[in-house]
Amino acid sequence: MLFSASTRIQAPLIAPTYHRPGGRHGARSRAFGALGAVLLAAAFAAGSPAAADGSTLIVEGAGDGHGVGMSQVGALGLAQHGASDAAILAHYYTSTTLGRAPAKAIVRVLVGSRIVKLPLERYVRGVVAAEMPSSWPVAALEAQAIASRTYALTSHAGGNRFDVYADTRSQVYRGPAAETAQTNAAVRATSGQIVLYNGRPAATYFFASSGGMTENIEDAFIGATPEPWLRGVADPYESKASSAWKVTMSFASTAARFSGMLKGSFRGIEVLARGASPRVVSARLLGSRGTTPIDGPELAGALGLNSTWAYFSVQTRAGIKREPDHSAHAGAHAVPVSVTPPAPANPTGPQGGAQAPVPPGSAASTGGVAAG
Repeated sequence: MLFSASTRIQAPLIAPTYHRPGGRHGARSRAFGALGAVLLAAAFAAGSPAAADGSTLIVEGAGDGHGVGMSQVGALGLAQHGASDAAILAHYYTSTTLGRAPAKAIVRVLVGSRIVKLPLERYVRGVVAAEMPSSWPVAALEAQAIASRTYALTSHAGGNRFDVYADTRSQVYRGPAAETAQTNAAVRATSGQIVLYNGRPAATYFFASSGGMTENIEDAFIGATPEPWLRGVADPYESKASSAWKVTMSFASTAARFSGMLKGSFRGIEVLARGASPRVVSARLLGSRGTTPIDGPELAGALGLNSTWAYFSVQTRAGIKREPDHSAHAGAHAVPVSVTPPAPANPTGPQGGAQAPVPPGSAASTGGVAAG
């Protein structure tokens, strides 16, 4: 499900295990509920300036997930407009072609505490049904099958012990109980097909929603090696408006989420650089006693944001003021929307991609639980 490829990748063939810093893209965010409440109460009890001045941090953003590779909602849009599975994959994975998986390939899946060895096609049937609603167009399901098959072959999450986790640390596998006729048909129709770059299997990261543009891998997974097939591309059937979100939180609550990082009291967030899309690559936390550098994934993780496509403003008694932004995308502010809480976090680790949210009016998959 979402980072089915997440923070860092070093080689064009192998997708090693990477651990996200936390928050929306890591396990830490789930602890923010209880921990944040304790820290927030402490901040108020201490009578901190942040609590006393009543200032509010406003975060406006778009998309859901790390932004690298195939957007599932974007794949839905392309399929609805007549694109084939091959065309969808070629759009998101630049300059790639389709090839064949090794005969009789086996995937080692960590299910709970057990390592289960599965034939590749049987494994993919249990993934597609969990990662994409079965009611979606055939071409989208087939693109997901090929991406999931390729990801399984290029992932070595457990080193020599196993290849993939059965959860969002890799891509979700729910086994035969999750399978549907539609998703199984997509797997059969694409049997053995994988994505190649220069004749070699290419790591096929995917995620839920792009917000209108995907991202270069090195700008989404800080420290990653640039990969020629994982470049930011425009998403023709997604937009900021269709996937916009907005979160507000008090300065006291914000300070609690950055506990141990701030210098003094929280005063704001300054963006230094963004990627090919408006996703944050680097920023600074502004404190009353100095600044603290922070990268985009860390920032989104601490705040529990849907993605690093985020813009920051501060509301005080005097009004709303945009926070400093030195990036090339400083003017491409997200579309204002009603305030909604951040989405639930995904567990720590890489994934093939985030589960796709079910669009309004479409039925949820009977085989897998769709996010959002």
